[in-house]
Amino acid sequence: MVRAASHRQHNRGVTDDPFLWLEDIDGADALAWVAERNAETRAALTADPGFLALQSELREVLDDTGRISYTTRRGEFLYSFWRDAGHPKGIWRRTTLDQYRTDDPEWELLLDVDALAADEGESWVWAGASVRYPDYRRALVRLSRDGSDAVCVREFDLAAKAFVADGFRLPEAKTGISWIDDDHVFLATDFGPGTLTDSGYPRTVRRWRRGTAPERAELVFEAAAGDVSAFGWHDATPGFERSFVGRRPTFFTSELFLLPNAGAGAGAGERAAEPVKVDVPADADADVWRQWLLVTLRTPWLGQPAGSLLAFDFEGFLAGEREPQVLFAPDERTALAGFSPTRRHLILNTFADVSTRMEVLTPGPQGWTRAPLADVPRLACATVTDTDPDVSDEYFLDVDSYLRPSTLYRGEIGVGTETLKSAPAHFDTTGLSVRQHFATSPDGTRVPYFVVGPDPDATPHTEAGPGPTLLYGYGGFELSMVPAYSGVTGRAWLARGGTYVVANIRGGGEYGPRWHQAALGADRVLAFEDFAAVAADLTARGITTPGRLGIAGGSNGGLLMGAMLTRYPELFGAIVAQVPLLDMLRFHRLLAGASWTAEYGDPDNEADRPHLAAYSPYHNLAAGQMYPPVLLMTSTRDDRVHPGHARKTAARLRELGHAVLFHEHTGGGHAGATDNEQSAFNRALTHTFLWRHLGEQTA
Repeated sequence: MVRAASHRQHNRGVTDDPFLWLEDIDGADALAWVAERNAETRAALTADPGFLALQSELREVLDDTGRISYTTRRGEFLYSFWRDAGHPKGIWRRTTLDQYRTDDPEWELLLDVDALAADEGESWVWAGASVRYPDYRRALVRLSRDGSDAVCVREFDLAAKAFVADGFRLPEAKTGISWIDDDHVFLATDFGPGTLTDSGYPRTVRRWRRGTAPERAELVFEAAAGDVSAFGWHDATPGFERSFVGRRPTFFTSELFLLPNAGAGAGAGERAAEPVKVDVPADADADVWRQWLLVTLRTPWLGQPAGSLLAFDFEGFLAGEREPQVLFAPDERTALAGFSPTRRHLILNTFADVSTRMEVLTPGPQGWTRAPLADVPRLACATVTDTDPDVSDEYFLDVDSYLRPSTLYRGEIGVGTETLKSAPAHFDTTGLSVRQHFATSPDGTRVPYFVVGPDPDATPHTEAGPGPTLLYGYGGFELSMVPAYSGVTGRAWLARGGTYVVANIRGGGEYGPRWHQAALGADRVLAFEDFAAVAADLTARGITTPGRLGIAGGSNGGLLMGAMLTRYPELFGAIVAQVPLLDMLRFHRLLAGASWTAEYGDPDNEADRPHLAAYSPYHNLAAGQMYPPVLLMTSTRDDRVHPGHARKTAARLRELGHAVLFHEHTGGGHAGATDNEQSAFNRALTHTFLWRHLGEQTA
């Protein structure tokens, strides 16, 4: 494939960056510039005749009270967080299984986030809750301001339905906290200078006792400043009570330690023994379930290939035993997608060419046995949404696909399943189909991708002709792009005559560690080549043309969009990058960026800087190049990917005379929106922009 002329480097050094001032997140000049760009974008897109109708349709989808309210079981109750038009910030509530089975369950209200935000004058966004096991009387509630990753933590009394006045309470920080017992928690948070890593995450784990100041909590573990983070948790499984701490040296490596005599009442003398390292490879994931140590491999170990799932007796492993029981080993077409424990079984989720397979694995005296759990349709996705492994073999299973809304099943292994909920359809699928194709990347790699659009058997493309197509991709951090139903995409794109495509490029986890590792560091360009190959294949198949092909991606997918802009602009008719990573020579100095050097490389390392400079979108923009129209979207309150990436790139494009629209939401964090109204507005902006540049709607 011939690359665009823009592949030639235009490397502006960091020191002479004329737009560095736009990295001042709340600076007056920067915010004034943002306000001007927002006004331009709103004027350009919201005045479109179809914008308000589209926004209203998308809000209707997001607020639909018929959608499934997914739950988490804790004891006799199923807990759920819910947003709709009457509760834009949402409510935390619970019900019983018998009630949940009904069409209109009776919910017990626990916390109204809208009311709390109004009472306290804060823009609270729900960030989750941890209910204490086994008595289920208290919870640790996490609240975010404007959707940022940093949270405030408050203890909540589930009987009184109120915050505990003298309970555990923490100010805003990137905090990790987990229950040990009613009066103790493990705490990893910002304690001031020297207590955060270079990536901005906690580097110490402390045991905090109720009624004491968090600053006086007992230090139990400390990571290095150059690590990504430290962590700790307590396993309260009856008969297997244990506490663990650990460190993440990089995004993809970790060390796990068992804390001896680490019960809540342990004193300093009882804790004299050193933590015991769980001696698995640093790049493996270690999970402890009852008597088992489960190890997921990223590289070969003990004669087993990368991508395998191994089981060991935990106590035997600590004593030096290293003979694994192999629960899963991949081949060229399959990969481990995850696993979920119940009390007596392990539910195994695997991919075969990105389609889901589900099995039940059961340990016994003669080893592990396996049986199918569910018959998942091809080109569909099944996800275990909840289990209660300390109590039962119950599981909740969600199944959907691009054209099939979710169905939620409840089952008990060995007993049977029941259909609990079915989500409503939000668009007409008549005449649409889902197909899977494979493009060939320049190095010969076959790259799968899904096409959702007009059924070629019903309306052959020879008759219909190429149409407007939206191609989505991510390609990083082991994340897999699996089939999923989206009422928003259906309403905004498919129902209006568009074709939607998802590319499973390298860098993701669709084929396990090898697929991810193939695009690390200097090999990141292979992910870019994969995506460009999919784009070219769509044109070769007659599905679309370059002028009618739009692309979209966010975060690491925003980097992918920037690379497409600078390396392959001739392949596309419009590009949308959301909360994007674009300055690859300064990303490690901005917010959480230092934690991603294991993915991309380190700009301060002479061995890495050349390849980063070669593809950094911000540094490879050029004058006189024919770029497709670009929409950049970010959030002032994104404390993960700095808004300066999008700001500076928009400013640079403007300076070079290129067409670019920019919109920055003042809240929303890395998600870009804190409620359904904001989300509907953002998505209406995106799709209005795409339709404007890719062709007339047909419906």
